[in-house]
Amino acid sequence: MLENVFTAEQRDALQEIANLAMGQAATRLARLFDTFIQLSVPHVCVVGVDEATQTLREMTGIDESVTAVRQGFRSDINGEALVICRSSGVGYLSALVNESYMDSACETVSQTELIFDVANVLTGACVSCVLDQFDRTPIFSPPTLLGEKIALDDVFQSNVVAWRTALLLEVNFALEDQTFRAHLVILMDEDSIRRLYDALNALLCSL
Repeated sequence: MLENVFTAEQRDALQEIANLAMGQAATRLARLFDTFIQLSVPHVCVVGVDEATQTLREMTGIDESVTAVRQGFRSDINGEALVICRSSGVGYLSALVNESYMDSACETVSQTELIFDVANVLTGACVSCVLDQFDRTPIFSPPTLLGEKIALDDVFQSNVVAWRTALLLEVNFALEDQTFRAHLVILMDEDSIRRLYDALNALLCSL
């Protein structure tokens, strides 16, 4: 791992910013599902892309098939946000949500629609909140489905992450009973990592 990209003070600041972003995203997710949302401690590290899958596996404990959505964002700090869920958990969440439609005329929600809703909430809240701390407003590309019931290794193929180095900022959100957990992974390339380094310096100097 490339641990020396950020100073300890910068890393602490980035984790505090991630905590703030997580709180906003959890509030929106709780409203979406009308349930309490548990949050993890955010993980931040800079890795070579060939290490990304193993690092993420160690962070998340995922060792089964996943459903994943990607969404790009850009300002002068660019990146990709990936929302990754265990496929079994998506099925449970879909059944839980659709129970509310059983006695109504509303159509049920498909698993794909549901994971897109989760991804939009998490990506929009977290990325916007993080970049807002640096006076940036991101522009988002439309979300795309990377796959359903795929291996975690398939998430980090060269057509997804075409960088030699990537910042991994991982946070996860779970329903209170732990039956569903979503992992948000924010990836940034080398140029954006350098700009983030400068933005963190400017923020710390302003305090």
